[in-house]
Amino acid sequence: MIELEKATPEQFEAVVAFYDKVMELTPGIDRLAQWKKGAHPTSDGIRNLIQEGSLYLYQEDGTIVGAMAFPMYQGPDYHAIVWDEQLPDDQVATIHLFAVDPDRQGAGIGSEMIRAAIKLAYAKGMKSVRLDVLKSNGPAQRLYESLGFEYRGMQNLYAENTGWVDFCFYEYKG
Repeated sequence: MIELEKATPEQFEAVVAFYDKVMELTPGIDRLAQWKKGAHPTSDGIRNLIQEGSLYLYQEDGTIVGAMAFPMYQGPDYHAIVWDEQLPDDQVATIHLFAVDPDRQGAGIGSEMIRAAIKLAYAKGMKSVRLDVLKSNGPAQRLYESLGFEYRGMQNLYAENTGWVDFCFYEYKG
C-alpha cells in the first residue's frame, strides 16, 4: 500500500518542480485540467498548502511520484451540492491538485494514492471524501468512478485558471 506523507517546507522547490513537470509533459493537461504554468497551480498556492499541512506526497527513493492537496475540510463551493448527508465542513476531506509523474502514469499509482487518501481521511475521523473535477476531464471522472466515487452534481464556477466552467462533484462514502 502506498504511504502518503505531508510535504514539508524544505520540499517546496521539489514540489513546484514536480507540478511544472506534470504541466509540461502530461498530454492534454491544458485541456483536461486547464492547468497552466504560473497560473494554476501557483507557487504561492503550493506554499500555502504546505504551510497548512494539506499537501501530501507519494515518493519513491526520495523522488516525488505523486502529489495532491488533501485538506481535512470542504470549502463553500461544496455547499450547493445535494449530498447524501449534509456534513459540517470539518468532517469532509477533499482532494485537489491530484497528479502523478508523467513518466509513471498508467501504472496504477494514482489509484493507489486515492485509496491511501481515503484510508487516511477515515483514520482522521472524516465522514466523507469529496472532490470536484472539470466536466471536460473524462479520464479523471472515469478513474474516480472506478474507485467508488459517486457523481453528486454539477456547478458552473469561476476559477482563476479556467474562468467560468462546469465542475462535477463526486463523493466517496466508506
